[in-house]
Amino acid sequence: MTLTPERDTTEETPVPEGHVRLTIDDRVVDAPKGELLIRTCEQLGIVIPRFCDHPLLDPAGACRQCLVEVEMGGRPMPKPQASCTMSVADGMVVRTQKTSERADKAQQGVMELLLINHPLDCPVCDKGGECPLQNQAMANGRADSRFVETKRTFPKPLPISSQVLLDRERCIMCQRCTRFSDEIAGDPFIDLMDRGADQQIGIAEDQPFQSYFSGNTIQICPVGALTSAAYRFRSRPFDLRSTKGVCEHCSSGCDMRTDSRRGTVLRRMAGNDPEVNEEWLCDKGRFAFRYLGSGARITRPMVRRAGGELVETSWTEALQVAADGLLAARDGAGIGVLPGGRLTLEDAYAYAKFARVVARTNDVDFRARPHSDEELQFVAAHVVGTTPEDGLTFTGIENAPAVLTVGTDPEDESGMVFLRLRKAWRKKGLRHFQVAPFTSEGARKTGTTVLHAVPGSEAAVVADPGHDVVAALSEPGAVVLVGDRAAESPGLYSAVSALAARTGAALGWLPRRAGDRGAVEAGALPTLLPGGRPVADAAARAEIEAAWGAGPLPATPGRDAAGILAAAAGGELAALVVGGVDPQDMADPAAAITALREVGFLVSLEISESAVTELADVVLPVAPDAQRSGTYLNWEGRSREFGVALDATGVLPDCRVLDTLGVEMDADLFTQTPAAAAGEIARLGTRRAGTAAPTATAGEPRRPGYGQAVLATSRQLVDDGSLAVDEPALAGTARRPYVKVNAATAERLGLTEGADAAVRTDRGTVTLPVSLADLPDGVVWLPTCSPGSHVRPTLGAGHGDLVGVVPAGTSGSAS
Repeated sequence: MTLTPERDTTEETPVPEGHVRLTIDDRVVDAPKGELLIRTCEQLGIVIPRFCDHPLLDPAGACRQCLVEVEMGGRPMPKPQASCTMSVADGMVVRTQKTSERADKAQQGVMELLLINHPLDCPVCDKGGECPLQNQAMANGRADSRFVETKRTFPKPLPISSQVLLDRERCIMCQRCTRFSDEIAGDPFIDLMDRGADQQIGIAEDQPFQSYFSGNTIQICPVGALTSAAYRFRSRPFDLRSTKGVCEHCSSGCDMRTDSRRGTVLRRMAGNDPEVNEEWLCDKGRFAFRYLGSGARITRPMVRRAGGELVETSWTEALQVAADGLLAARDGAGIGVLPGGRLTLEDAYAYAKFARVVARTNDVDFRARPHSDEELQFVAAHVVGTTPEDGLTFTGIENAPAVLTVGTDPEDESGMVFLRLRKAWRKKGLRHFQVAPFTSEGARKTGTTVLHAVPGSEAAVVADPGHDVVAALSEPGAVVLVGDRAAESPGLYSAVSALAARTGAALGWLPRRAGDRGAVEAGALPTLLPGGRPVADAAARAEIEAAWGAGPLPATPGRDAAGILAAAAGGELAALVVGGVDPQDMADPAAAITALREVGFLVSLEISESAVTELADVVLPVAPDAQRSGTYLNWEGRSREFGVALDATGVLPDCRVLDTLGVEMDADLFTQTPAAAAGEIARLGTRRAGTAAPTATAGEPRRPGYGQAVLATSRQLVDDGSLAVDEPALAGTARRPYVKVNAATAERLGLTEGADAAVRTDRGTVTLPVSLADLPDGVVWLPTCSPGSHVRPTLGAGHGDLVGVVPAGTSGSAS
């Protein structure tokens, strides 16, 4: 909006193209055509009270608190108008409560009506102290009330879900929650019920509000009607210490605020970042923080004594024992380093440097999940060094004419990408295509055209997706997003690269974990040094050697994570240094556990007890995000910095632990603090090597035999992940796990919808109810890590493998 001076009767200032000229409180302004009047007033610094209005929701005019006096063509409109639903117009004259007694009286009258049934229970209300109704009642309401009748009451609270509780008597019917659910999340299970004085918010009994984004309704509720089961009655806002943070649960890098009291995190709130998460958070990011205070947290170093017992000790002894064991291993068969995918950029860099300088190896790989050499080629060619300035961003997705997603389901794996896809579909008609085995809930909510693929055939589908898809992706601004699950389908990364080159679409990598993108830049990979420098490039090694002041770096590319574990199990490596790795996430969890058990010496850097710490010779406690500072690089390559929210006594960031351990081994990493590591990363910069795109051969899907099916599997957002512990209210919103098959496959295998089916291998069985879906014939889908369905540790199988499927209770051999 452009402000202009008072009009001159003899010389008019031209109105900018696409704008209209109007007068607000005696000030002449130019505003964009179609802009809501309430927004124009905000630009002038005029705060009009409102409850239903929200800049990211469609106008509703539900609360009527934002009434202003309006004249059109020199004639006043017969009654005050809602400024949140009226667009600016040329020649309009507006008077707000600042200059109009009529508008001020109207606003006071609406406030009086809103307070008729609203209880005056501010001292016990969770919203008390940060409540728009409190603030606006003081600023725009009357000092007393004429209402003397009995206020409306309801039994309380009404559980909208296990996580969201509703106190109906506080509700002022602003409809923010219902509009968010319908418009933004696409989960319209909460709605207005009844009419007139009996109107209330409620849910359908057969449709529980199991939305991945339900916590946002709590934050945008202006009156404390919606409250969190986890936070309810636990604190007052003015008792909280607030710290700016970044979500650690996926690669979106959402801006958020951490609120703590007396050293305990009590809640998380979405920050306002229009470039990334706007004003939203998924429920996992909002509620999955109880691991910080879990009884399994490790806060003291531990060493394994001669008798086999793991006991607490001092940092001095633990570091000395770790150094002695690793020095012996380095002089023997060598050391492997597995950092994991939950690290900050600075911590991942410390692991990469520790591997090369201290362990003297390129056997380092952060990918604690199924992976491939093809993926290494892909990230070297398309990911390293990319930034938002290269054009692939959340905003780019929102403005794209077409998007293809492959190897990922955004609603379950990157909630903010899903919300942008849904927003673009609703408002701009985005064409979203997805290569997947079936149409997921998220795909339905984004109007997605699903290109059905048998696990293992994804590369063939991407290579020939159909004329409509190719034509759509050839339009300027089109986007192709590929997730890290593509590593489980041979040839898929290559096919995606070729399709992007063929159509000119922007190509982005959408890993699931928060630390994956930064670990690539940090060089925590067997083929890449920091900044994307190839290990095999002598000039690149010389550049790093000069920067580090280190001796010759190892020139041979190292083993990947699976190769490191296999070498450890076979005695080809004498020691492992393991960061936040869960063996159950690996392609073969049993083989990973065997390697950890068989390796000669094991050092674990962890925040909580795990399968790795159970087997470790030395356990070094490291700080979670709330107790460290650092930077994540989100999937865009955008830097997302955060600070310390809680006291960090007793624990240290990984970079500090590795630096101190390096000193004990006669090497200095100079990563004593995240700031020191970040400074070194900045000085090194990025050196794009111009690596060729991958050209791996596409795989062939397996053909199921009698009683068999091809397994498709992927993770759900709310599942049994290790960072979602101790939060039963969040767990209660998880989607129920099913065995999904199509009707023809169910009939062939003798399965009945709703009855239990057993999915088997020679290692174990997963038993879940059957749900019919639009999968290809001969394919069965299971959630990877949900209650009752831990696919890899139970079945020893993954995406594309053959499994046996029978009705539960049926005897027969496993496949």
